[in-house]
Amino acid sequence: MKRFTILMLAVVSMSVLATEIAWTRLFSAEFFYTFAFLILSLAVSGLGLGALALRLFPALNRMERLPDYFLGLLLVYLLVPVAVFKIAPDFSQVFASLSAFGGLVLLIFLLALPYFIAGIILAMLFRSDSQRISRLYMGDLLGAALGIPLMVWLMNYIGTPKAVFLLPMLLVFVIFYLGKWHHRGMALTLLAVGIILSFNAAELLKINRQERAPVIYEHWDALAKIKVYQYGENDEARGINIDNAANSPVYKLEGTLPLPDSLRSSYGIDVGYLIKQFDACSFLSLGSGGGSDVFQALDYGASKVYAVEVIPHINEMMLDGFLTEYTGRIYHDSRVEVITEDARAFIRRYPESFDLIYALSANSFAALASGSFALCENYLFTTEAFRDYWRALSPEGFMMMEHQFYVPRMVSMLTEALNGEGIAQPEEHFAVYDLPKMRRKMILLSKAELSPELIANAFAHPEPESQSVYSVLWPLQDSTSNIIADIVTQGWEGAQPNSPIELSPTYDDRPFTAQLGRWQNLSAASFNKVLPYEFFGFPLAKVLIVIILGVNLLIVLPFTLLPFSRKNEAKLAAPSWFYFLLVGVAFMMVEIVLIQQYTLLIGSGIYPLLTVLMVLLLGNALGSRLSEKIPVSGAVTGIISWIIINNLAFDALVNSAGLMEQSGRIIIAAVLIFPLGIVMGVPFPKGGKRAGDLVDWAFAVNGVGSVSGSALALLAAFHFGFSATYLFAGILYLTAFMFYGRRSWVKESVD
Repeated sequence: MKRFTILMLAVVSMSVLATEIAWTRLFSAEFFYTFAFLILSLAVSGLGLGALALRLFPALNRMERLPDYFLGLLLVYLLVPVAVFKIAPDFSQVFASLSAFGGLVLLIFLLALPYFIAGIILAMLFRSDSQRISRLYMGDLLGAALGIPLMVWLMNYIGTPKAVFLLPMLLVFVIFYLGKWHHRGMALTLLAVGIILSFNAAELLKINRQERAPVIYEHWDALAKIKVYQYGENDEARGINIDNAANSPVYKLEGTLPLPDSLRSSYGIDVGYLIKQFDACSFLSLGSGGGSDVFQALDYGASKVYAVEVIPHINEMMLDGFLTEYTGRIYHDSRVEVITEDARAFIRRYPESFDLIYALSANSFAALASGSFALCENYLFTTEAFRDYWRALSPEGFMMMEHQFYVPRMVSMLTEALNGEGIAQPEEHFAVYDLPKMRRKMILLSKAELSPELIANAFAHPEPESQSVYSVLWPLQDSTSNIIADIVTQGWEGAQPNSPIELSPTYDDRPFTAQLGRWQNLSAASFNKVLPYEFFGFPLAKVLIVIILGVNLLIVLPFTLLPFSRKNEAKLAAPSWFYFLLVGVAFMMVEIVLIQQYTLLIGSGIYPLLTVLMVLLLGNALGSRLSEKIPVSGAVTGIISWIIINNLAFDALVNSAGLMEQSGRIIIAAVLIFPLGIVMGVPFPKGGKRAGDLVDWAFAVNGVGSVSGSALALLAAFHFGFSATYLFAGILYLTAFMFYGRRSWVKESVD
């Protein structure tokens, strides 16, 4: 039974973490990532509350009830996702409508149920053999680590909705081992229910929304939900939709490129003039999507076209899939090189290589909607990113980059980047355009100083008779100023008082470009309708993080104090309670920052989560097993040493290892993270063994601390950056060690 205890822990943890990953991916695409982060962060608190329930209600702690708990866990895994999509409230009204707020609370309660039951099971198994906690915790961590690649494989192979229903079926094997005949019969019934639900998953697990056009193709995987729209009765055009948020046009080609003038329709942003500045233009599309950028480059005679797209399935559709023939097989043109990789990681390897870099919505809403454990950002829009783009341009090269909302902040970054590159007059090297019909702004960057003629002719008017297609915001064309001109002439600090959105430049150490909201914009009226993004200045992410912290610290955490009030029972001493709390907070702070920071090294997509989290947990498992030999002082020293070295060397690591292929970068990241995982795996089992039978209570406090740590990590990173957040976590580990050294650890019961 003792060996099977480790296996049970592994299976439960595998189901918990794998399901959290799948739910994050699913809810981010359907509800938008900010709201997915809110509901899942609060729901995960159920893990600690389940463990606490075991301490408060001794009747729950009966090993013969384990089969019932496993059946209950399997049941809620199957029913909760369906219920969530049936009752999903209008998240934009959760602060203004009582019914919407009630729906949100019900949603969180339902999502917390599987975590609550899992918390009971894990705490019971830890408590059953607390003196072997190092081995038990190792099993818990190993299961969690293995659940990550298993769920990613399932999401890619059968689709995310089906994976949500099928992975929990692993629990059936445990029920068959533990249970009696009636438990096994119920398990088989739930197995059948899960299979039936999986066949209908695509319809059950989605929000019914009005589509912009008929959907003729749909695909789900670990990275994206992809739909293809058909426009026009005769299929005149198509479009790719990513995560119900971003759209990429797909051009139909019958014949060959270049097209004759009689057949050439206008491009939304026409760069033919720029391409023709070069005898043999090397064209780079950042975020090539449905290939419209590639189409235009080939149409205007570019000699070499690089199509860089981070979502593999989109490239598969264009190369040898659903869109290949429709697009005239343009990705098979000998001039086209298709690259499936993070754009920033790719561009670092090719200095002075591209005559024209074209970035049309490279960071779209889909980059936000991808979710992933936290409010993840990509690194396309940072000060260092613009320095990379500058270095990648040929001596006479250009870059076009546009966005609906980020351009003012991008101008701040671009100005600082060019100053960093030693450019004497940065403002002479870029122009900024307003495209009111497209509701976008656009930057033109040039290695050489821009002439008035080039600024005027760089982008052909799709409708020559209309002079309202675009206007130049910088350089100023008349005496009328604007926010862009204010940023260039006054600096972002001077322009900030007149802007509702954040204008400060972002950096690789603080890459939260999408967090445009400012605390000053908070008002009672601003809560009447909460949009799922911050493009108009409402600080949504910060507000949600404060809500998570408030609920966790003011409502959930006080419950972990209840065992102190129970008479005639052994209790954790105050130092040990604080120890487990601080270890939970610090552990999650490091984990969250690791995932986000090492995305810069590895490249965006699923690989950072897969690599960082799996390697960290595998290291934790080994550290737990070795905790009997490693003192807490040594572990904390190792953690703090790693943090200091990482803070000092990470930029140099990115600059050197960033020139390698992705496989090499993944290996380097794994080698660096694994030792950190080992020492981070020591503190909890070390304290858990001292807690003895109170390990369930310790696990509850630690779990509540972990939820707080996730929110604190983001709040600290938003304001101070990753390096400072690491140091804050290190201080918490050091404080925890001081509590660990106290002699008073457990107060025995007094009859």
